[in-house]
Amino acid sequence: DLAEAKHDWNVLQAILRKTSATIEPCFVVLLGVAIVMVPSLLADFLAMGSNPHAMLPLLQNVILMAGICGMLFMAAAISDKCSRVPSLVNTLSFGKGTERVQQHIVEHIVRSGVGFYICDVRVTTELVIKFMYTWTICAFGISTTLFSKT
Repeated sequence: DLAEAKHDWNVLQAILRKTSATIEPCFVVLLGVAIVMVPSLLADFLAMGSNPHAMLPLLQNVILMAGICGMLFMAAAISDKCSRVPSLVNTLSFGKGTERVQQHIVEHIVRSGVGFYICDVRVTTELVIKFMYTWTICAFGISTTLFSKT
């Protein structure tokens, strides 16, 4: 039944919004940690030199950074999966005479913008890749400045 599907979609939207709002502070703190971690790892690497035994303590920070990146991509995957639902609903057949209601449901799903939100910004894979790309450029600039002074 299409009315039940619309209700279920609204419930899903409410659950995702509530979940996003609940874990938003933790998410923001972890993003802050990731932002600060890159320059500190570069500074530690520079300070330790080429001693291979000194690199072992840095491994836990690299693992933590990989976990934060994985968390970002998992949050983005939720939004990406939600954005593919309208095309799925569009391909289904609900019987004769339901095309208009089906199109209404598809428009409702598209306009509802369901996904994972942090600070009222929808987290998508595109956004995460842009964030990582930008921060990599910034980290590269910081590291070149640090390495050129030594």
